[in-house]
Amino acid sequence: MDWLVMDSPGAANVTSGMAGPAMAAEKVAVVVFLGSLTVLTTLLNGGVMAAICTTKKLHLPANYLICSLAVTDFLVAILVMPLSILYVAVETWPLGQAVCEAWLSLDMTCCTCSILHLCTIALDRYWAITNAVEYTYKRTARRAAIMVAAVWVISALISVPPLFWRRGHANPGNHTDCVITHDHVGYTLYSTVGAFYGPLVLILVLYCRIYVAAKALYQKRGSTRQQCVAGRSDSQNSFGNCRSAHAFCVSELSTTDPAPELDRLDGIIIAGAAPLEGGAGERARIRLSRERKAARTLGLILGAFVLCWLPFFLRELLVGLNLLQDSESTLLPIALTWLGYVNSLINPLLYTSFNEDFKYAFKKLLKCKGHQ
Repeated sequence: MDWLVMDSPGAANVTSGMAGPAMAAEKVAVVVFLGSLTVLTTLLNGGVMAAICTTKKLHLPANYLICSLAVTDFLVAILVMPLSILYVAVETWPLGQAVCEAWLSLDMTCCTCSILHLCTIALDRYWAITNAVEYTYKRTARRAAIMVAAVWVISALISVPPLFWRRGHANPGNHTDCVITHDHVGYTLYSTVGAFYGPLVLILVLYCRIYVAAKALYQKRGSTRQQCVAGRSDSQNSFGNCRSAHAFCVSELSTTDPAPELDRLDGIIIAGAAPLEGGAGERARIRLSRERKAARTLGLILGAFVLCWLPFFLRELLVGLNLLQDSESTLLPIALTWLGYVNSLINPLLYTSFNEDFKYAFKKLLKCKGHQ
């Protein structure tokens, strides 16, 4: 995502100071390492797409958002990362001005789109937990498609403006550098807030509220379940409370649509045979365990996102506002840019590894490949 400062890692002579056998070996090692990250990112996101497409149980609106995120990160891996590696390896831009502009635009759009997808997933989970029963019926494929389309439109609106002044400043006789050169402070604020700081605030607020709501539902779950078993299942109000109290517990922060779980819960309530989970101490232990699991899951999601993108965008903002002097060394920009790219590698792990349906789908895919 090499787009806010004049000498960005994908748009500069990244290894101009390297010379001699030692430096050449270093460069080869860096290229191999970055290539490995690219291959892993491609395989993991491709696996998520294949799992969703081939497993009927995963054909749910919530998982369509996960699939769209995987598609976006897959595009980062096959369209953005390889050309960045090429630029690092050959120390100049060999593909001409047109490809340079296309690459920079794809970099901006895909990375922004990946970040904004995390917002849509957080919103989807927030609505599913805080308004479980009603949102179950609103959570449709059409709604997911609208959310995905909105993400791509917003990403394009953030990435398109530099195309206008980049063409105006392009040097027709120099195609060896692929650089976005601009000093638009307004665009620096607009792009960094739209692509990262705004989404960061939204994600933090949503996941904090998700955790608070989950904790409250865990605490409410035991008493509500006892009321259901005590013969109050014929009451519509009690029935609604039972569904709401269990909605988050059955999903366990997964991306799976809770409707099938709620249907199974209906059968338990109507039958009047919901099993109790032992005594008060046992129920408290289970509740505490689930609260810790929820906190750990949310902590991993938030931590990975902040760790991967905050250093990059913090530097971009400070340099773009002339609050930090941009150094001549390109090592730091390269490292921060690729740290952001790593988020596309982590996303498929974080958003699928806590879901049993995804685990089963992955095992089935691996077995199919093993038999071929």
